[in-house]
Amino acid sequence: MKSQTTCFALIGCLCGIASAQSNVAIYGIADAGLVRETGGAAGSVSRVSSGVGSGSRLGFKGKEDLGGDMSAFFQLENGYNIDTGSAGQGGLLFGRQAFVGLSTKYGAVSLGRQYSPLYSTLRDVVDPFEIGLAGNVTNIIPGNTRVDNMVEYKTPRYAGFAADLAYGAGETAGDSRKNRTLGVALSYADGPLNVTLTNHIKENADASDSSRYSLAVAKYKAGAFSMDYAHGVTHGLAGARSKDDVLGGTWSAGAHTVLASYIRHDDQSAANKDAHQWALAYLYGLSKRTDLYLSYGHITNRNGASYTVGNGTDTGTGNTGTDIGIRHRF
Repeated sequence: MKSQTTCFALIGCLCGIASAQSNVAIYGIADAGLVRETGGAAGSVSRVSSGVGSGSRLGFKGKEDLGGDMSAFFQLENGYNIDTGSAGQGGLLFGRQAFVGLSTKYGAVSLGRQYSPLYSTLRDVVDPFEIGLAGNVTNIIPGNTRVDNMVEYKTPRYAGFAADLAYGAGETAGDSRKNRTLGVALSYADGPLNVTLTNHIKENADASDSSRYSLAVAKYKAGAFSMDYAHGVTHGLAGARSKDDVLGGTWSAGAHTVLASYIRHDDQSAANKDAHQWALAYLYGLSKRTDLYLSYGHITNRNGASYTVGNGTDTGTGNTGTDIGIRHRF
């Protein structure tokens, strides 16, 4: 922890110096809530938890204009647990994100630990809960959140169309396919409509098999309402196969926001381990930066399925979860 403290202090000093040459910002989220989980094998659990709505974080990001429509950018993002003060993501200093890149009129290329195109689509287009609270879609759908050693290229949006391409190097000697990750997202966004197709492929440790998740989503906004529908197909290891359907909606008026979603998981293996999740949430904005939240999620597992209701940070212990808390963005 001493080394982390020293590093943060040094970065803070450097930000002050760098701001004279480029645009550097410090940002973050402080989120804590009361969580009640029931239906788990070990019984009910009640606790104070960090990052229930959005993972608590402290980040640094910057951009420098290099001239000729070119700029350099970086982002370093630490995850922390506000309930205990400990580091998140297994103790990694910048476990949430860490990358650097170049941007031109032809698009942006970045290198480092980054979110996969699939995860970004789930968070920004599919999930009304934005991968948080008890309605988190990754309670059931594989999020494939972050990819190490990733090179990502994002095109500019042209006539509504854009692409996001990613390659995660497995960095295994002798075979570049081992532990390799490939991702792509193609989207069309015009006014209230967003249609996105994405695919995520992960090779196993010896490149003898791979898992693939393909997702198609359509989102439409009309005034205070937003609705989306998504259909995903999993081709897992050893021939595993399943399908997912997501229906979500958001209603906002002033300080009030209501979120709702339903997920149907169809396991197409012989075991037929199906599951259904439905969830509701209410958010009240105290200001542009601070809100209070209340959420509820329930999963019906069938034929031995064992999905749990988690939130923005925890995977959960039971098939029912209730969250109440406060989130502040800075």
